[in-house]
Amino acid sequence: MRFDRYFRYLTLLWLVGVSLRLTLLSIPPLIPNIHDELHMNATEVGFLNGLPSLLLAFAAVPGSLLIARLGVRNALVVGLLLTAIGGALRGLIPDIAWLFLLTIVTSAGVAVLQVTMPPAVRAWVPNRIAFATALYTNGLLVGEVLPTLLTLSMVVPLVGGSWQWALVIWSIPVCLIALMVQTLAPADPPTANSSSRRAWWPDWRNKLVWRLGLMLGSINALYFATNAFIPDYLREHGQGEWISLVLSSFNAGQLPASALLLFFARRLQLKVWPLVACGCLCILATLAIVFGSGPWVVAAAVIDGFAAAPTLILILALPPLISPPQDLHRVTAAMFTISYSCAVIVPIVSGMFWDWSGKAALAFLPIVACGVLLTVLAPSIRHVPKQRVE
Repeated sequence: MRFDRYFRYLTLLWLVGVSLRLTLLSIPPLIPNIHDELHMNATEVGFLNGLPSLLLAFAAVPGSLLIARLGVRNALVVGLLLTAIGGALRGLIPDIAWLFLLTIVTSAGVAVLQVTMPPAVRAWVPNRIAFATALYTNGLLVGEVLPTLLTLSMVVPLVGGSWQWALVIWSIPVCLIALMVQTLAPADPPTANSSSRRAWWPDWRNKLVWRLGLMLGSINALYFATNAFIPDYLREHGQGEWISLVLSSFNAGQLPASALLLFFARRLQLKVWPLVACGCLCILATLAIVFGSGPWVVAAAVIDGFAAAPTLILILALPPLISPPQDLHRVTAAMFTISYSCAVIVPIVSGMFWDWSGKAALAFLPIVACGVLLTVLAPSIRHVPKQRVE
C-alpha cells in the first residue's frame, strides 16, 4: 500500500475514533445547565447518563445489518451523520422527552460506528490491525478528554452561555469527519458471494462471541462502575476532597498506555500474558482504591486506568484477527451487545451490594470480579487460529 494512502486511512480511523465519544461526553459538563432549564430530577439525570450505554448494547446488532446492506464506508457515514445530527438537535426543543429521543438517535449512531470500526480496520489496513486499533482507540480517549476539558472553559463562553449551542458546536466536527470519510475512504470491494453480505444476525451459539463479549464486557464494566462509585465511596469515607483528582487520574491514566500501544500493539497482539497482567493490575488497583487513602488512592487510580486502556485495545483488535472476514461484522455486533450489557448490569449489581450490606466497599466486589473474569477468559484466545490477511 502506498504511504499516502496508508496515512490517509489511519488518519480517518483516528478521527472516527474521536467521534465515538465527542458528542456523548459533551453532555456531563452541561448537566447543571440542562438540569436547571428543564427542571429535571435526579432520576431523569441518571437516565440521561445511562441511555448511551443501553443504546450501545441494543443498537449493535442493527449496526451489523447496516454493514451487511451498505458496506463499511457507507455504514460509517450513516453512523457519523446520526451522531452529528442527533447530537446537534438535542437542545432544539426545550423538552425532556425531546432530549431523551435525540440522545437515543445520537447513541444509536455511535453504536453503528463502534460495530463498524473493526471491519474498517481489517478492510483498510489489514497488515497493521493491532496498530490501527490502538490508533483509533487513542482517538476515542482523546474524544473523551476534549469535551470534559473544553466545554465549560471554552465552548460555553463562545456561544454566550447556551448549552444548546454548545451541543451544536461539538457536533460540527463529527459532520465534517462524515464528509471526509465519504470523500477519502476506500469504497467497499464487490463480494463474490453476495449471500455472505446479507448475513447479519450474530451466531449466539458461537463460543467465540461470548468469550470476546465477556472479556470486553469485563473491562467496560470495570471502567464504568469504577467511575460511578469512586465519588460516593470517597465521600462516604471522609475523602471528598480527593474525588476530582482521583477521577481525573483514573481517566488520564489511559492516555499514556494508549500511546505506548501505538509502538507495541503489533508485538502484543494475540498474546495472553498482557491481558492477564493487566487484569491482575486492575484487581490490585481496585483493592488499593478501597483500602487506601489520599495520595495512595490517586496512585491506584492511575494504575487502574493505565491497565484498562491496553486491555481495551488488545480485545478490540481480536475480532479482525481471529474472526472470518465474512462474519466479522456479526461477531463484532454480538461482542458489543454483550459487553455493553455488562456495562449496564455490573454498576446496578454494585449498587445493590452497597444497599444490601450497608458497606460502601462491597460495591467494588463486582468490579474486582470483572478483573478475575478477564484473567480467566484471556487464555482461551490461545486456541483460536489467527485469520490470514491479504
